[in-house]
Amino acid sequence: MSDLARRRKGPRGAVRLLTSTALNTFVGLLGLIVPLTAWALGKASVTTILFVVETGLLIAIVIRHAWLQATYMQFRRASGRAMSDPTYFELISATLEGELMEDTEEIADGHLLLYAAEVPRISVLLYRTLIDSSCQPRKIMATDLTTDPRLLTQRREYLVENRRLIESGGVILRIFVCRLSDLTKRGYAKDLIDLIDLHRSLGVQCGLAVREWLRPDQAVDFVVVAAAAVLVEEEQGDAGYSKGRSSVYFKRIDKWVKKFDEIWGAENSSAAPAVLHSYEQVARELLVDSRWKPAEISAALSKHR
Repeated sequence: MSDLARRRKGPRGAVRLLTSTALNTFVGLLGLIVPLTAWALGKASVTTILFVVETGLLIAIVIRHAWLQATYMQFRRASGRAMSDPTYFELISATLEGELMEDTEEIADGHLLLYAAEVPRISVLLYRTLIDSSCQPRKIMATDLTTDPRLLTQRREYLVENRRLIESGGVILRIFVCRLSDLTKRGYAKDLIDLIDLHRSLGVQCGLAVREWLRPDQAVDFVVVAAAAVLVEEEQGDAGYSKGRSSVYFKRIDKWVKKFDEIWGAENSSAAPAVLHSYEQVARELLVDSRWKPAEISAALSKHR
């Protein structure tokens, strides 16, 4: 059993006990037994003690009820009686309820698991929530494992939220993480520069990193939202988000901020903005002159290795 599982086991066991049917029944029975015992005994001193106990039980029940309302969501349980096949419906309902509870427990632990097409929707949600809230800092730090620059131009709703955040006073820093072999290809370079121009038109500050020159733990596709959340994505392939899974974490965001800062490297010769500047100088000139020399691209990048 992992350390995380051990930490969760204790609190969850206590919660299950506090919310169990057995405990509810026991407390309810005590609420009946105590006043009946006081009435049967008829002794003033004993009656006083038992009524004190009864009062304590009632206070405990009220506090527990308030705690449950504040801690847990309440859902209407589906009934199969009105369905064409009650048994089948209840089997399906039980399965869906189980999946819902698993997802709810995950988010309560500060983790949200996403699959494929869910990623763009949640990405937009993270941006919109930052825009519409008072959370600080109003800043996004993102890395994109850019296997095909054209894919990133197709996420129109996501790009709209980028613009909205910047227009509302926010800041977006984005590092395009690319393979050296891709950067030396004419077609890829043209698509990448078009993508960078698009992001700059939105107000995004851009940088470039060569994937082979990063540590494995740095070559990750992630988006840090303020100091509140991080979306860690799978590498984008030709099919975009057709496969793979991603996660949103709401805890220990500082390690992702540090990871980004190491790549952005404001004071470094290998800083992402400096690498992009050198790459652009050579690539744009070669594209305009209708000639392409991969060796010149490699030489310009190698200065920052």
